[in-house]
Amino acid sequence: MKTIRLAWIAALFLCTAHIVVAQAAPQQARAKKASETAPSFAFEPLDSWKAAVLAGDKRALAGFYSANPAARAKTPQGETLDPAEEPAFWSSLKAAGLERLDMKVLEVKTLQPGVMALMLRFEAGMKTGEGEKTAIVSTSQVWVQKLGEWKIVATQRGDLAAKPVRRLPEPAKPNTQLYPPPEEAQAEISSALAAASRQHKRVILVFGGNWCYDCHVLDATFRSKEFAPIVNANYIVIHINVGNYDVNLDLAKKYEIPLEKGVPSLAILDPDGTLVVSQKKGEFESTVRIGPEDVVEFLKKWKPEPKS
Repeated sequence: MKTIRLAWIAALFLCTAHIVVAQAAPQQARAKKASETAPSFAFEPLDSWKAAVLAGDKRALAGFYSANPAARAKTPQGETLDPAEEPAFWSSLKAAGLERLDMKVLEVKTLQPGVMALMLRFEAGMKTGEGEKTAIVSTSQVWVQKLGEWKIVATQRGDLAAKPVRRLPEPAKPNTQLYPPPEEAQAEISSALAAASRQHKRVILVFGGNWCYDCHVLDATFRSKEFAPIVNANYIVIHINVGNYDVNLDLAKKYEIPLEKGVPSLAILDPDGTLVVSQKKGEFESTVRIGPEDVVEFLKKWKPEPKS
């Protein structure tokens, strides 16, 4: 998957780091705890922002964005400091037929106390003359808590697009901690290899990141009723965090994963650490292009040989 990530707005936050941040302790504690310990994420200001989108309330939406300094926005048309840009886009969806807005939080990063970066995916149910049609839009947001109030200081957004057809299971609530911190990768691999040796299994390394929706779809597939039996019987699955394609590059090289082809990308290891196979052509990079038969074929082809 090659899509909006948190890198741009995280870097952009550094340009606005002079913002005075004053924490409201109870709410900040709840948000931090949610991002650290739960697979899903709850954040009241984001829920209120979503409600304003559903209502098509441009004025209410404008109140969520920093005015001093002006919130920065990056859209497919370019970067802007126009404070009306994001409120205008999101409030326009109501007039275009918005009836439903399903929000999936893919990634949560605490950049510093009182500063959170979110990667979000929205599925919008749009009323048309032919009935409801579903569109998607991906966006990243940096929220800053200033004088006890949360404001959006930077965003990056894609265009509204028709929802692609997938034949693989999708997560109802993505696990924002699917990919652990990058520095834990080597220890997780070592632990998985040891367990694989005891259990006569192989290890699947899934290179990717929490920002990657296709990575969440593949995880939901592996955990689904249809696929879990073959996965659990033959493999131990480890997720290798590549950040914004800037960390664990040594592991990608070691296991012959060409990250320029996108993620998720898989490598399979024997219990002694020997590389059995790696995906070199971005075979699973798009969970729109592949289907259940592709995943089953891959899992069956590379499962361990039966014990003699």
